[in-house]
Amino acid sequence: MAGMSIGEVARRAQLRPSAIRYYERIGLLPAPFRISGRRRYDGQVLERLAVVRFAKFVGFRIDEIRLLLDGSPGRPPPQRWRNAAKRRVAQVDALITEAIAVRALLQATLRERCPHLVERGLALAQSARGK
Repeated sequence: MAGMSIGEVARRAQLRPSAIRYYERIGLLPAPFRISGRRRYDGQVLERLAVVRFAKFVGFRIDEIRLLLDGSPGRPPPQRWRNAAKRRVAQVDALITEAIAVRALLQATLRERCPHLVERGLALAQSARGK
């Protein structure tokens, strides 16, 4: 089987060829086989690129995606995914909690004629010391 060219993979994955080469260089994609020096990919690369796209969308960093895919030729092992997803959910929950607190602080300042920014900043510094 001749496999797909980098251009075809890029078109089908809706990426630039440079992104595919970058993903190879940083270890998100395995090195493809070559025919006459040209990269040739099997269909599994499209699945792997879909996993990378999804993982990036939900907030995984490149190093986390690399660990997620490490040692698997295509999709990550389900238990590895579940563990990583649970950690990410906890991070998202913390981010949501922080965003709600920030929104409440901002709304409180908007309700006041004089928002007391200095006092609020000092109070934040004191609460940070208490942690």
